[in-house]
Amino acid sequence: MSVQVAVPAPGPLPPPGLGAAAPAAGCGAERPPVSGCPGLPAAGLGLPPGAAKVPQASAMKRSDPHHPQHRHRDGGDGGAGREALVSPDGTVTEAPRTVKKIQFADQKQEFNKRPTKIGRRSLSRSISQSSTDSYSSAASYTDSSDDETSPRDKQQKNSKGSSDFCVKNIKQAEFGRREIEIAEQEMPALMALRKRAQGEKPLAGAKIVGCTHITAQTAVLMETLGALGAQCRWAACNIYSTLNEVAAALAESGFPVFAWKGESEDDFWWCIDRCVNVEGWQPNMILDDGGDLTHWIYKKYPNMFKKIKGIVEESVTGVHRLYQLSKAGKLCVPAMNVNDSVTKQKFDNLYCCRESILDGLKRTTDMMFGGKQVVVCGYGEVGKGCCAALKAMGSIVYVTEIDPICALQACMDGFRLVKLNEVIRQVDIVITCTGNKNVVTREHLDRMKNSCIVCNMGHSNTEIDVASLRTPELTWERVRSQVDHVIWPDGKRIVLLAEGRLLNLSCSTVPTFVLSITATTQALALIELYNAPEGRYKQDVYLLPKKMDEYVASLHLPTFDAHLTELTDEQAKYLGLNKNGPFKPNYYRCWF
Repeated sequence: MSVQVAVPAPGPLPPPGLGAAAPAAGCGAERPPVSGCPGLPAAGLGLPPGAAKVPQASAMKRSDPHHPQHRHRDGGDGGAGREALVSPDGTVTEAPRTVKKIQFADQKQEFNKRPTKIGRRSLSRSISQSSTDSYSSAASYTDSSDDETSPRDKQQKNSKGSSDFCVKNIKQAEFGRREIEIAEQEMPALMALRKRAQGEKPLAGAKIVGCTHITAQTAVLMETLGALGAQCRWAACNIYSTLNEVAAALAESGFPVFAWKGESEDDFWWCIDRCVNVEGWQPNMILDDGGDLTHWIYKKYPNMFKKIKGIVEESVTGVHRLYQLSKAGKLCVPAMNVNDSVTKQKFDNLYCCRESILDGLKRTTDMMFGGKQVVVCGYGEVGKGCCAALKAMGSIVYVTEIDPICALQACMDGFRLVKLNEVIRQVDIVITCTGNKNVVTREHLDRMKNSCIVCNMGHSNTEIDVASLRTPELTWERVRSQVDHVIWPDGKRIVLLAEGRLLNLSCSTVPTFVLSITATTQALALIELYNAPEGRYKQDVYLLPKKMDEYVASLHLPTFDAHLTELTDEQAKYLGLNKNGPFKPNYYRCWF
Protein backbone atom coordinates (compact mmCIF):
# COMPACT_ATOMS: atom_id res chain seq x y z
CA MET A 1 0.00 0.00 0.00
CA SER A 2 1.41 3.34 -1.03
CA VAL A 3 1.53 6.19 1.45
CA GLN A 4 0.83 9.81 0.55
CA VAL A 5 2.98 12.35 2.35
CA ALA A 6 1.76 15.93 2.70
CA VAL A 7 4.44 18.62 2.71
CA PRO A 8 3.57 22.23 3.63
CA ALA A 9 3.66 24.51 0.67
CA PRO A 10 6.55 26.97 0.76
CA GLY A 11 5.90 30.68 1.20
CA PRO A 12 6.49 33.17 -1.59
CA LEU A 13 9.95 33.21 -3.10
CA PRO A 14 12.16 36.30 -2.65
CA PRO A 15 12.17 38.89 -5.42
CA PRO A 16 14.26 38.17 -8.51
CA GLY A 17 17.94 38.88 -8.08
CA LEU A 18 18.19 37.91 -4.41
CA GLY A 19 19.62 34.49 -5.01
CA ALA A 20 16.61 32.19 -5.55
CA ALA A 21 16.92 30.19 -8.75
CA ALA A 22 13.89 29.75 -10.97
CA PRO A 23 12.80 26.08 -11.10
CA ALA A 24 13.86 24.21 -14.17
CA ALA A 25 11.21 22.86 -16.48
CA GLY A 26 9.72 19.65 -15.18
CA CYS A 27 11.18 20.07 -11.70
CA GLY A 28 7.85 20.24 -9.93
CA ALA A 29 6.71 22.86 -7.43
CA GLU A 30 8.79 25.86 -6.47
CA ARG A 31 10.89 25.37 -3.36
CA PRO A 32 12.64 27.89 -1.17
CA PRO A 33 16.45 27.85 -1.06
CA VAL A 34 18.08 25.96 1.76
CA SER A 35 18.76 28.23 4.72
CA GLY A 36 22.23 29.69 4.50
CA CYS A 37 22.75 28.62 0.88
CA PRO A 38 21.01 31.22 -1.33
CA GLY A 39 20.46 30.04 -4.83
CA LEU A 40 20.73 26.30 -4.11
CA PRO A 41 17.61 24.16 -4.66
CA ALA A 42 16.17 22.36 -1.66
CA ALA A 43 15.80 19.15 -3.65
CA GLY A 44 18.21 16.47 -2.57
CA LEU A 45 19.43 18.54 0.40
CA GLY A 46 16.63 17.77 2.88
CA LEU A 47 12.98 18.62 3.33
CA PRO A 48 11.69 22.00 4.41
CA PRO A 49 11.51 22.55 8.17
CA GLY A 50 8.54 20.74 9.72
CA ALA A 51 8.11 18.27 6.88
CA ALA A 52 7.90 14.55 7.62
CA LYS A 53 11.12 12.74 6.80
CA VAL A 54 10.60 9.72 4.57
CA PRO A 55 13.04 7.24 3.10
CA GLN A 56 14.30 8.26 -0.29
CA ALA A 57 13.04 5.05 -1.89
CA SER A 58 9.43 5.81 -0.95
CA ALA A 59 9.65 9.26 -2.40
CA MET A 60 11.14 7.95 -5.59
CA LYS A 61 8.37 5.38 -5.86
CA ARG A 62 5.66 8.00 -5.51
CA SER A 63 7.11 10.05 -8.36
CA ASP A 64 7.00 7.04 -10.70
CA PRO A 65 4.36 7.82 -13.39
CA HIS A 66 3.69 4.08 -13.89
CA HIS A 67 2.62 3.50 -10.30
CA PRO A 68 -1.12 2.63 -10.10
CA GLN A 69 -1.79 5.52 -7.80
CA HIS A 70 -0.19 8.55 -9.39
CA ARG A 71 -0.84 12.28 -9.56
CA HIS A 72 -2.44 14.36 -12.29
CA ARG A 73 -2.28 18.10 -12.73
CA ASP A 74 -5.68 19.77 -12.41
CA GLY A 75 -5.94 22.10 -15.36
CA GLY A 76 -9.37 23.46 -14.36
CA ASP A 77 -10.05 27.14 -13.75
CA GLY A 78 -10.69 26.65 -10.05
CA GLY A 79 -7.39 25.11 -9.15
CA ALA A 80 -4.73 25.86 -11.72
CA GLY A 81 -1.58 24.06 -10.80
CA ARG A 82 -3.27 21.97 -8.03
CA GLU A 83 -2.93 18.18 -8.04
CA ALA A 84 -5.41 15.30 -8.08
CA LEU A 85 -4.94 11.85 -6.56
CA VAL A 86 -6.10 8.86 -8.69
CA SER A 87 -6.95 5.59 -6.93
CA PRO A 88 -6.63 2.16 -8.66
CA ASP A 89 -10.42 2.02 -9.14
CA GLY A 90 -10.35 5.30 -11.09
CA THR A 91 -11.74 7.52 -8.36
CA VAL A 92 -10.24 11.02 -8.51
CA THR A 93 -9.88 13.12 -5.37
CA GLU A 94 -8.53 16.65 -5.11
CA ALA A 95 -5.33 17.06 -3.15
CA PRO A 96 -5.33 19.66 -0.38
CA ARG A 97 -4.09 23.10 -1.42
CA THR A 98 -1.10 22.78 0.89
CA VAL A 99 0.09 19.48 -0.53
CA LYS A 100 3.12 19.61 -2.83
CA LYS A 101 4.68 16.71 -4.64
CA ILE A 102 8.05 15.60 -3.32
CA GLN A 103 10.55 15.39 -6.15
CA PHE A 104 14.31 15.16 -6.26
CA ALA A 105 15.26 17.46 -9.05
CA ASP A 106 18.46 16.95 -10.95
CA GLN A 107 20.62 19.70 -9.48
CA LYS A 108 22.92 19.79 -12.45
CA GLN A 109 19.96 20.25 -14.75
CA GLU A 110 18.59 23.09 -12.63
CA PHE A 111 21.94 24.92 -12.53
CA ASN A 112 22.29 24.53 -16.28
CA LYS A 113 18.89 26.15 -16.74
CA ARG A 114 19.99 29.27 -14.81
CA PRO A 115 21.35 32.28 -16.69
CA THR A 116 24.98 31.72 -17.54
CA LYS A 117 26.04 35.33 -16.97
CA ILE A 118 24.87 36.95 -13.79
CA GLY A 119 27.09 39.99 -13.37
CA ARG A 120 27.66 41.89 -10.16
CA ARG A 121 25.89 44.82 -11.74
CA SER A 122 22.51 43.10 -12.13
CA LEU A 123 22.75 41.63 -8.64
CA SER A 124 23.61 44.96 -7.05
CA ARG A 125 20.86 46.72 -8.94
CA SER A 126 18.24 44.17 -7.94
CA ILE A 127 19.29 44.40 -4.30
CA SER A 128 19.04 48.16 -4.26
CA GLN A 129 15.71 48.19 -6.09
CA SER A 130 13.83 45.40 -4.36
CA SER A 131 15.13 45.60 -0.82
CA THR A 132 15.65 49.26 -0.12
CA ASP A 133 14.60 49.01 3.51
CA SER A 134 17.04 46.33 4.63
CA TYR A 135 20.04 46.61 2.34
CA SER A 136 20.95 50.23 2.92
CA SER A 137 24.48 50.00 1.58
CA ALA A 138 24.72 46.64 -0.10
CA ALA A 139 25.08 48.09 -3.57
CA SER A 140 27.56 50.79 -2.79
CA TYR A 141 30.43 48.66 -1.57
CA THR A 142 31.13 47.46 -5.07
CA ASP A 143 32.07 49.72 -7.92
CA SER A 144 29.29 48.38 -10.13
CA SER A 145 26.11 49.49 -8.40
CA ASP A 146 25.27 52.11 -10.97
CA ASP A 147 25.62 52.65 -14.70
CA GLU A 148 28.97 53.41 -16.27
CA THR A 149 28.20 57.07 -16.92
CA SER A 150 30.80 59.22 -15.22
CA PRO A 151 29.37 61.43 -12.46
CA ARG A 152 31.11 64.31 -14.21
CA ASP A 153 28.71 63.82 -17.13
CA LYS A 154 25.54 63.68 -15.02
CA GLN A 155 23.24 66.58 -14.20
CA GLN A 156 22.16 66.03 -10.60
CA LYS A 157 20.41 68.28 -8.08
CA ASN A 158 19.56 67.77 -4.45
CA SER A 159 16.10 68.38 -3.03
CA LYS A 160 16.93 72.05 -2.49
CA GLY A 161 17.82 72.54 -6.15
CA SER A 162 21.58 72.82 -5.64
CA SER A 163 23.94 71.20 -8.12
CA ASP A 164 27.19 72.28 -6.45
CA PHE A 165 28.43 68.72 -5.95
CA CYS A 166 29.48 65.66 -7.93
CA VAL A 167 28.66 62.23 -6.53
CA LYS A 168 27.79 58.85 -7.99
CA ASN A 169 24.05 58.95 -7.34
CA ILE A 170 22.22 61.57 -5.27
CA LYS A 171 19.32 59.12 -4.87
CA GLN A 172 21.41 57.09 -2.42
CA ALA A 173 21.27 59.94 0.11
CA GLU A 174 18.74 58.23 2.37
CA PHE A 175 20.96 55.17 2.72
CA GLY A 176 23.96 57.36 3.51
CA ARG A 177 22.02 59.28 6.14
CA ARG A 178 21.33 56.02 8.00
CA GLU A 179 25.03 55.16 8.01
CA ILE A 180 25.92 58.61 9.33
CA GLU A 181 23.39 58.23 12.13
CA ILE A 182 24.94 54.90 13.09
CA ALA A 183 28.42 56.46 13.11
CA GLU A 184 27.23 59.27 15.39
CA GLN A 185 26.50 56.71 18.10
CA GLU A 186 30.18 55.69 18.18
CA MET A 187 31.64 59.23 18.02
CA PRO A 188 30.87 60.67 21.45
CA ALA A 189 33.51 63.41 21.47
CA LEU A 190 32.34 65.04 18.25
CA MET A 191 28.74 64.93 19.44
CA ALA A 192 29.86 66.54 22.71
CA LEU A 193 31.60 69.29 20.73
CA ARG A 194 28.36 69.98 18.87
CA LYS A 195 26.41 70.38 22.10
CA ARG A 196 29.03 72.66 23.61
CA ALA A 197 29.07 74.83 20.50
CA GLN A 198 25.34 75.50 20.36
CA GLY A 199 25.84 78.91 21.96
CA GLU A 200 29.24 79.81 20.52
CA LYS A 201 30.53 79.22 17.02
CA PRO A 202 34.34 78.92 17.28
CA LEU A 203 34.64 78.37 13.51
CA ALA A 204 32.25 81.13 12.42
CA GLY A 205 33.69 82.62 9.25
CA ALA A 206 36.00 79.66 8.60
CA LYS A 207 35.99 78.39 5.04
CA ILE A 208 37.46 74.92 5.17
CA VAL A 209 38.46 72.98 2.09
CA GLY A 210 39.05 69.32 2.92
CA CYS A 211 40.54 66.27 1.25
CA THR A 212 40.11 63.12 3.33
CA HIS A 213 38.50 59.69 3.07
CA ILE A 214 34.78 60.27 2.62
CA THR A 215 33.14 57.82 4.96
CA ALA A 216 30.32 57.98 7.48
CA GLN A 217 32.84 59.01 10.14
CA THR A 218 34.16 61.87 8.01
CA ALA A 219 30.56 62.96 7.45
CA VAL A 220 30.08 63.28 11.22
CA LEU A 221 33.22 65.45 11.34
CA MET A 222 32.05 67.65 8.46
CA GLU A 223 28.62 68.16 9.99
CA THR A 224 30.26 68.97 13.32
CA LEU A 225 32.44 71.59 11.64
CA GLY A 226 29.29 73.01 10.06
CA ALA A 227 27.61 73.13 13.50
CA LEU A 228 30.67 75.01 14.78
CA GLY A 229 30.08 77.68 12.15
CA ALA A 230 32.35 76.63 9.27
CA GLN A 231 31.61 76.45 5.55
CA CYS A 232 33.09 73.30 3.99
CA ARG A 233 33.94 71.99 0.54
CA TRP A 234 35.28 68.45 0.28
CA ALA A 235 37.04 65.97 -2.01
CA ALA A 236 38.34 62.44 -1.45
CA CYS A 237 42.00 61.66 -0.73
CA ASN A 238 41.72 58.10 -2.06
CA ILE A 239 40.04 56.92 -5.26
CA TYR A 240 38.68 53.72 -3.64
CA SER A 241 37.68 54.68 -0.09
CA THR A 242 34.64 56.87 -0.79
CA LEU A 243 31.27 55.48 0.27
CA ASN A 244 28.94 56.66 -2.48
CA GLU A 245 25.83 56.73 -0.32
CA VAL A 246 27.57 58.88 2.31
CA ALA A 247 28.79 61.32 -0.33
CA ALA A 248 25.20 61.53 -1.58
CA ALA A 249 23.88 62.19 1.93
CA LEU A 250 26.36 65.03 2.40
CA ALA A 251 25.43 66.53 -0.96
CA GLU A 252 21.75 66.30 -0.04
CA SER A 253 22.51 68.15 3.21
CA GLY A 254 24.05 71.02 1.27
CA PHE A 255 27.75 70.19 1.48
CA PRO A 256 29.64 70.66 -1.81
CA VAL A 257 31.18 67.18 -2.11
CA PHE A 258 33.12 65.98 -5.14
CA ALA A 259 33.92 62.29 -4.80
CA TRP A 260 32.86 58.80 -5.81
CA LYS A 261 34.30 55.32 -5.44
CA GLY A 262 36.54 54.27 -8.33
CA GLU A 263 37.66 57.67 -9.60
CA SER A 264 40.36 57.79 -12.25
CA GLU A 265 43.52 59.80 -11.60
CA ASP A 266 42.12 62.56 -13.79
CA ASP A 267 38.84 62.50 -11.84
CA PHE A 268 40.79 62.73 -8.59
CA TRP A 269 42.50 66.01 -9.49
CA TRP A 270 39.36 67.35 -11.16
CA CYS A 271 37.43 66.87 -7.92
CA ILE A 272 40.08 68.67 -5.89
CA ASP A 273 40.07 71.56 -8.34
CA ARG A 274 36.28 71.85 -8.20
CA CYS A 275 36.54 72.19 -4.42
CA VAL A 276 39.13 74.94 -4.63
CA ASN A 277 38.40 76.88 -7.80
CA VAL A 278 35.03 78.45 -7.01
CA GLU A 279 34.13 81.98 -8.00
CA GLY A 280 33.60 84.19 -4.97
CA TRP A 281 34.85 81.61 -2.46
CA GLN A 282 38.31 81.87 -0.88
CA PRO A 283 39.26 79.06 1.51
CA ASN A 284 41.09 80.11 4.65
CA MET A 285 41.67 76.66 6.23
CA ILE A 286 42.88 73.33 4.83
CA LEU A 287 42.16 69.89 6.31
CA ASP A 288 44.29 67.40 4.41
CA ASP A 289 45.10 63.70 4.47
CA GLY A 290 48.14 62.89 2.37
CA GLY A 291 49.07 66.40 1.26
CA ASP A 292 47.53 66.29 -2.23
CA LEU A 293 45.15 69.19 -1.61
CA THR A 294 47.90 71.33 -0.07
CA HIS A 295 50.20 70.48 -2.96
CA TRP A 296 47.51 71.37 -5.53
CA ILE A 297 46.75 74.77 -4.03
CA TYR A 298 50.44 75.55 -3.51
CA LYS A 299 51.33 74.72 -7.12
CA LYS A 300 48.26 75.93 -9.02
CA TYR A 301 46.86 78.72 -6.85
CA PRO A 302 49.85 80.33 -5.07
CA ASN A 303 47.98 83.56 -4.31
CA MET A 304 45.18 81.58 -2.70
CA PHE A 305 47.71 79.57 -0.71
CA LYS A 306 49.20 82.73 0.84
CA LYS A 307 45.78 83.69 2.28
CA ILE A 308 45.31 80.40 4.13
CA LYS A 309 45.29 80.83 7.93
CA GLY A 310 46.27 77.26 8.74
CA ILE A 311 46.71 73.68 7.53
CA VAL A 312 45.83 70.54 9.49
CA GLU A 313 47.49 67.35 8.19
CA GLU A 314 46.90 63.86 9.58
CA SER A 315 49.07 61.43 7.59
CA VAL A 316 52.74 60.47 7.62
CA THR A 317 52.98 61.22 3.91
CA GLY A 318 51.34 64.65 4.18
CA VAL A 319 53.40 65.67 7.21
CA HIS A 320 56.57 64.65 5.40
CA ARG A 321 55.63 66.93 2.49
CA LEU A 322 54.92 69.81 4.87
CA TYR A 323 58.33 69.46 6.51
CA GLN A 324 59.93 69.47 3.06
CA LEU A 325 58.17 72.76 2.23
CA SER A 326 59.20 74.22 5.57
CA LYS A 327 62.81 73.17 5.16
CA ALA A 328 62.90 74.78 1.71
CA GLY A 329 61.46 78.00 3.13
CA LYS A 330 58.34 77.72 0.96
CA LEU A 331 55.75 77.09 3.67
CA CYS A 332 54.06 80.46 4.12
CA VAL A 333 51.24 79.04 6.27
CA PRO A 334 51.18 77.67 9.86
CA ALA A 335 50.51 73.94 9.83
CA MET A 336 49.47 71.48 12.52
CA ASN A 337 50.98 67.99 12.48
CA VAL A 338 48.07 65.92 13.80
CA ASN A 339 49.68 62.65 12.74
CA ASP A 340 52.26 62.78 15.50
CA SER A 341 49.83 63.64 18.27
CA VAL A 342 49.54 60.79 20.76
CA THR A 343 45.81 60.38 20.18
CA LYS A 344 46.39 59.90 16.44
CA GLN A 345 49.47 57.69 16.62
CA LYS A 346 48.39 55.40 19.41
CA PHE A 347 44.72 55.03 18.56
CA ASP A 348 44.12 55.61 14.86
CA ASN A 349 47.38 54.07 13.68
CA LEU A 350 47.81 51.21 16.15
CA TYR A 351 44.40 50.13 17.42
CA CYS A 352 42.59 50.90 14.18
CA CYS A 353 45.03 48.92 12.03
CA ARG A 354 45.11 46.07 14.53
CA GLU A 355 41.47 45.40 13.71
CA SER A 356 41.12 46.57 10.12
CA ILE A 357 44.07 44.62 8.64
CA LEU A 358 42.26 41.35 9.31
CA ASP A 359 38.98 42.75 8.00
CA GLY A 360 40.54 43.94 4.73
CA LEU A 361 42.38 40.68 4.07
CA LYS A 362 39.42 38.50 4.97
CA ARG A 363 36.92 40.39 2.79
CA THR A 364 39.16 40.36 -0.26
CA THR A 365 40.75 36.91 -0.10
CA ASP A 366 38.60 34.78 2.27
CA MET A 367 41.89 33.46 3.63
CA MET A 368 42.69 31.71 6.89
CA PHE A 369 45.52 33.33 8.86
CA GLY A 370 46.61 30.40 11.02
CA GLY A 371 50.04 29.12 9.94
CA LYS A 372 50.49 31.68 7.15
CA GLN A 373 53.93 33.29 6.84
CA VAL A 374 53.65 37.07 6.71
CA VAL A 375 56.24 39.81 6.34
CA VAL A 376 55.28 43.28 7.60
CA CYS A 377 57.48 46.07 6.26
CA GLY A 378 57.78 48.74 8.95
CA TYR A 379 57.23 48.51 12.72
CA GLY A 380 55.80 51.92 13.42
CA GLU A 381 52.37 52.23 14.99
CA VAL A 382 50.61 50.81 11.88
CA GLY A 383 53.07 47.93 11.64
CA LYS A 384 52.71 47.20 15.37
CA GLY A 385 48.95 46.94 15.02
CA CYS A 386 49.15 44.66 11.96
CA CYS A 387 51.74 42.37 13.56
CA ALA A 388 49.81 42.04 16.81
CA ALA A 389 46.60 41.06 14.99
CA LEU A 390 48.26 38.52 12.69
CA LYS A 391 50.26 36.96 15.52
CA ALA A 392 47.09 36.56 17.57
CA MET A 393 45.49 34.70 14.64
CA GLY A 394 48.35 32.18 14.52
CA SER A 395 50.37 33.63 11.64
CA ILE A 396 54.16 33.43 11.54
CA VAL A 397 55.20 37.08 11.31
CA TYR A 398 58.48 38.59 10.10
CA VAL A 399 59.32 42.30 10.31
CA THR A 400 61.56 44.56 8.25
CA GLU A 401 62.67 47.88 9.74
CA ILE A 402 65.29 50.60 9.25
CA ASP A 403 65.02 52.22 12.68
CA PRO A 404 67.04 50.32 15.33
CA ILE A 405 64.66 51.42 18.11
CA CYS A 406 61.56 50.13 16.32
CA ALA A 407 63.56 47.06 15.29
CA LEU A 408 64.43 46.35 18.92
CA GLN A 409 60.76 46.72 19.83
CA ALA A 410 59.86 44.14 17.18
CA CYS A 411 62.39 41.71 18.61
CA MET A 412 61.17 42.28 22.17
CA ASP A 413 57.60 41.67 20.98
CA GLY A 414 58.60 38.26 19.65
CA PHE A 415 58.96 38.93 15.93
CA ARG A 416 61.93 37.93 13.81
CA LEU A 417 63.68 40.91 12.22
CA VAL A 418 64.74 40.17 8.62
CA LYS A 419 65.60 41.78 5.34
CA LEU A 420 62.88 41.42 2.74
CA ASN A 421 65.19 39.53 0.36
CA GLU A 422 65.69 36.81 2.98
CA VAL A 423 62.06 35.75 3.17
CA ILE A 424 60.47 36.96 -0.06
CA ARG A 425 60.44 33.49 -1.65
CA GLN A 426 58.63 31.78 1.23
CA VAL A 427 56.06 34.21 2.64
CA ASP A 428 52.35 34.01 1.87
CA ILE A 429 51.54 37.69 2.51
CA VAL A 430 53.54 40.91 2.12
CA ILE A 431 52.22 44.04 3.89
CA THR A 432 53.85 47.47 3.62
CA CYS A 433 53.44 50.03 6.42
CA THR A 434 56.34 52.47 5.94
CA GLY A 435 55.13 55.63 4.18
CA ASN A 436 58.16 55.26 1.92
CA LYS A 437 58.51 54.47 -1.79
CA ASN A 438 59.65 51.33 -3.64
CA VAL A 439 59.69 49.18 -0.52
CA VAL A 440 58.53 46.23 -2.64
CA THR A 441 60.25 46.39 -6.03
CA ARG A 442 59.78 44.47 -9.26
CA GLU A 443 62.69 42.25 -8.26
CA HIS A 444 60.84 41.29 -5.08
CA LEU A 445 57.62 40.72 -7.02
CA ASP A 446 59.41 38.45 -9.51
CA ARG A 447 60.75 36.28 -6.69
CA MET A 448 57.49 35.85 -4.76
CA LYS A 449 55.89 32.42 -4.51
CA ASN A 450 52.75 31.57 -6.45
CA SER A 451 49.55 33.13 -5.01
CA CYS A 452 51.43 35.44 -2.62
CA ILE A 453 49.14 38.25 -1.42
CA VAL A 454 50.57 41.77 -1.69
CA CYS A 455 48.99 44.80 -0.03
CA ASN A 456 49.73 48.21 1.48
CA MET A 457 48.57 49.70 4.79
CA GLY A 458 50.36 53.03 4.32
CA HIS A 459 48.61 56.11 2.96
CA SER A 460 50.54 56.47 -0.29
CA ASN A 461 50.42 54.05 -3.21
CA THR A 462 54.19 54.35 -3.77
CA GLU A 463 55.31 51.62 -1.37
CA ILE A 464 54.70 48.81 -3.87
CA ASP A 465 56.11 49.33 -7.36
CA VAL A 466 52.82 48.62 -9.09
CA ALA A 467 53.85 50.59 -12.21
CA SER A 468 56.52 47.98 -12.96
CA LEU A 469 53.78 45.34 -13.24
CA ARG A 470 51.99 47.11 -16.09
CA THR A 471 54.07 45.54 -18.84
CA PRO A 472 53.05 43.46 -21.87
CA GLU A 473 54.49 40.17 -20.57
CA LEU A 474 52.29 40.23 -17.46
CA THR A 475 48.55 39.58 -17.51
CA TRP A 476 46.17 41.38 -15.16
CA GLU A 477 43.01 39.51 -14.23
CA ARG A 478 40.31 41.19 -12.12
CA VAL A 479 38.98 38.63 -9.65
CA ARG A 480 36.62 40.80 -7.63
CA SER A 481 36.38 44.41 -6.57
CA GLN A 482 39.86 45.64 -5.52
CA VAL A 483 41.44 42.20 -6.12
CA ASP A 484 43.70 41.53 -9.12
CA HIS A 485 45.72 38.52 -10.17
CA VAL A 486 48.95 39.53 -11.87
CA ILE A 487 50.09 36.52 -13.90
CA TRP A 488 53.66 35.85 -15.10
CA PRO A 489 54.42 34.03 -18.39
CA ASP A 490 55.23 30.78 -16.52
CA GLY A 491 51.80 30.81 -14.86
CA LYS A 492 52.89 32.16 -11.47
CA ARG A 493 50.53 34.75 -10.08
CA ILE A 494 50.39 37.18 -7.19
CA VAL A 495 47.23 38.57 -5.59
CA LEU A 496 47.40 42.38 -5.55
CA LEU A 497 44.90 44.18 -3.34
CA ALA A 498 43.53 47.68 -4.10
CA GLU A 499 46.26 48.17 -6.72
CA GLY A 500 48.70 48.90 -3.91
CA ARG A 501 46.58 51.59 -2.28
CA LEU A 502 45.46 51.78 1.34
CA LEU A 503 43.98 48.35 2.09
CA ASN A 504 41.68 48.91 5.03
CA LEU A 505 39.80 51.95 3.72
CA SER A 506 39.81 50.69 0.13
CA CYS A 507 38.64 47.14 0.82
CA SER A 508 36.83 47.22 4.16
CA THR A 509 35.89 49.62 6.92
CA VAL A 510 37.62 50.90 10.05
CA PRO A 511 36.34 51.10 13.64
CA THR A 512 34.21 54.20 14.11
CA PHE A 513 35.20 54.78 17.74
CA VAL A 514 38.89 55.07 16.83
CA LEU A 515 38.09 57.53 14.05
CA SER A 516 36.15 59.59 16.56
CA ILE A 517 39.43 60.19 18.38
CA THR A 518 41.22 61.29 15.20
CA ALA A 519 38.33 63.43 13.96
CA THR A 520 38.06 65.23 17.29
CA THR A 521 41.79 65.92 17.19
CA GLN A 522 41.39 67.39 13.71
CA ALA A 523 38.47 69.57 14.77
CA LEU A 524 40.38 70.95 17.79
CA ALA A 525 43.45 71.63 15.63
CA LEU A 526 41.30 73.63 13.20
CA ILE A 527 39.76 75.60 16.07
CA GLU A 528 43.19 76.28 17.56
CA LEU A 529 44.76 77.53 14.32
CA TYR A 530 41.73 79.55 13.27
CA ASN A 531 41.34 81.35 16.60
CA ALA A 532 45.01 81.72 17.52
CA PRO A 533 46.10 85.35 18.03
CA GLU A 534 48.41 86.72 15.38
CA GLY A 535 51.98 85.72 16.01
CA ARG A 536 51.32 82.59 18.09
CA TYR A 537 51.98 80.32 15.12
CA LYS A 538 54.56 81.24 12.54
CA GLN A 539 55.15 79.75 9.09
CA ASP A 540 56.16 76.34 10.34
CA VAL A 541 54.86 72.88 11.29
CA TYR A 542 53.59 72.44 14.87
CA LEU A 543 52.50 69.59 17.08
CA LEU A 544 49.09 69.67 18.70
CA PRO A 545 49.43 71.05 22.27
CA LYS A 546 49.54 68.22 24.82
CA LYS A 547 46.62 69.72 26.70
CA MET A 548 44.42 69.18 23.64
CA ASP A 549 45.61 65.58 23.30
CA GLU A 550 44.54 64.92 26.85
CA TYR A 551 41.23 66.71 26.34
CA VAL A 552 40.41 64.49 23.34
CA ALA A 553 41.13 61.38 25.39
CA SER A 554 39.01 62.62 28.31
CA LEU A 555 36.00 63.14 26.04
CA HIS A 556 36.02 59.42 25.17
CA LEU A 557 36.39 58.01 28.67
CA PRO A 558 32.68 58.21 29.63
CA THR A 559 31.96 55.58 26.96
CA PHE A 560 33.73 53.05 29.16
CA ASP A 561 32.28 54.38 32.42
CA ALA A 562 35.89 55.19 33.31
CA HIS A 563 36.77 57.40 36.27
CA LEU A 564 40.02 59.37 36.39
CA THR A 565 41.94 59.70 39.62
CA GLU A 566 42.59 63.31 40.65
CA LEU A 567 45.86 64.51 42.13
CA THR A 568 45.84 66.04 45.56
CA ASP A 569 47.43 69.46 45.96
CA GLU A 570 50.38 67.83 47.68
CA GLN A 571 50.85 65.27 44.91
CA ALA A 572 50.60 67.92 42.19
CA LYS A 573 53.20 70.04 43.95
CA TYR A 574 55.50 67.03 44.38
CA LEU A 575 55.33 66.22 40.64
CA GLY A 576 55.44 69.87 39.59
CA LEU A 577 52.16 69.54 37.64
CA ASN A 578 48.91 71.42 37.36
CA LYS A 579 46.11 69.33 38.84
CA ASN A 580 44.19 69.68 35.58
CA GLY A 581 47.12 68.84 33.29
CA PRO A 582 48.87 68.64 31.00
CA PHE A 583 50.37 65.60 32.64
CA LYS A 584 53.13 64.98 30.10
CA PRO A 585 55.59 67.33 28.39
CA ASN A 586 54.79 68.37 24.84
CA TYR A 587 57.62 66.26 23.42
CA TYR A 588 56.17 63.09 24.95
CA ARG A 589 54.98 60.79 22.18
CA CYS A 590 54.00 57.58 24.00
CA TRP A 591 55.71 55.30 21.46
CA PHE A 592 55.37 52.17 23.59
